Amino acid sequence: MSQPIQNRYEFLLFFDVQDGNPNGDPDSGNAPRVDPEDGHGLVSDVALKRRIRNYAQAAGANIFVQHGTNLNRPIFEAHEKTGGFTGTKTKDKVEAARRWMCEQFFDVRTFGAVMSTGANAGQVRGPVQITFARSLDPIFPAEFNITRGAVAEDVKNAKTLADYEKWEQEQPEDKLRTMGRKSQVSYGLYQAKGFVSAHLAQGTGFSQADLKLLVEALMNMFEHDRSASKGHMATRRLYLFQHVGTDPHNAEQNKRQAMLGCAPAHRLLDLGQVVSVRLLDQSKPPRRFADYEVKADSARLPKGVRMLELDAWDEARFDRWMGGADA
Repeated sequence: MSQPIQNRYEFLLFFDVQDGNPNGDPDSGNAPRVDPEDGHGLVSDVALKRRIRNYAQAAGANIFVQHGTNLNRPIFEAHEKTGGFTGTKTKDKVEAARRWMCEQFFDVRTFGAVMSTGANAGQVRGPVQITFARSLDPIFPAEFNITRGAVAEDVKNAKTLADYEKWEQEQPEDKLRTMGRKSQVSYGLYQAKGFVSAHLAQGTGFSQADLKLLVEALMNMFEHDRSASKGHMATRRLYLFQHVGTDPHNAEQNKRQAMLGCAPAHRLLDLGQVVSVRLLDQSKPPRRFADYEVKADSARLPKGVRMLELDAWDEARFDRWMGGADA
């Protein structure tokens, strides 16, 4: 396993949606999630992590939480790979399986996992945590009626193709189409906050390569998650903050500060501290990213913290910055 990261990080992610539903709420007929108190749109952390997992898997990483799988299967495999499952869930066997799961799966190293089901591989608290995303302004979900010019009827007693054709011929024309509803947001710019703990990374093996894949996924995840229901979604800006320490002449102190942090997260992530956002025309609702001004002031960074600003994935620039060069 690669060397775990030695620095604490935070990130501020801005993404938007145009004419789509960024995250439907199953308790509200799959309408876009909205804060009922102030009308701001919400996208769950689970939805964001699902997109990160999907991108990472497409990029070649092994993923534990996959669609349509039984999570107990890789947990059982972890026991087989570390000495075999004997039915006795001793502490050393569970710990060996937990370590194997961390080594094998990007999302376990990153987000952690509850793996105490089935053969039991314990629990992992992941170093990367992401908040719910919240729109910068209230959103106004609209619901539209739609028509499907066909039906998917389960025809009773139909055993042959001729039975289905006969049933279709006997139906009135208006019985062979269905009505539905579709919800969308005209436009919303959302922000999500993320936290990367170097301390917890020591327990999972979350490495610099994993961090690189995470940032790449954050920048590109919507490009590989297209659907008619989601409209047009895009990552617009990512600000990555690295804690490096305040005293370059004291290596031990610097190492400790880099791991534990040089400033509280809110000093970096709260709007108006380092990053500010302004709606250019307050007289009308926003309808595109250009309606906002998003900027960062590096002079407002707390001592001992570096910042990388990305509006598109740039691998070479990321590598230079991680190597200590200016962004």
